[in-house]
Amino acid sequence: GCPDTDGDGVLDKDDLCPDLPGVVANKGCPELTEAVRKTLNDYAKTILFDTGKATIKDQSAAVLNDIIGILTEYTNSSFLIDGHTDSVGSEASNQKLSEERASSVMNYLISHGIASNRLSSQGFGESRPIDTNNTKAGKANNRRVEISLKK
Repeated sequence: GCPDTDGDGVLDKDDLCPDLPGVVANKGCPELTEAVRKTLNDYAKTILFDTGKATIKDQSAAVLNDIIGILTEYTNSSFLIDGHTDSVGSEASNQKLSEERASSVMNYLISHGIASNRLSSQGFGESRPIDTNNTKAGKANNRRVEISLKK
């Protein structure tokens, strides 16, 4: 018979990840579970930037390393990095800032070994709030980066 090195039921000749047990639906590669997706996003939302800039604060290094760990584990998956802002400032400047922050995270990940063809970034400015912009805490929740699996 044909070999199935990782024993996942996908023959090596058809397995895109022959050394990692995966699922048939993902061509033999590990699949990102809902729990892992949530963890990835929980981490991403805690990335901090300098006020009004796309510069990632030093204290975000640990969480970025956790994100790199997840992305490294799922080498056959591609990810979308979305930037969001609160409503302080003009819509145009918030749009630009959200794009720059998403791009900044993407470039950080690439500079730490994640293949650039697996990542893309986009900004949504203040157009997709997850909380009110009327309180300090609400604004803080709206200033975020989200990382999702590219379908």
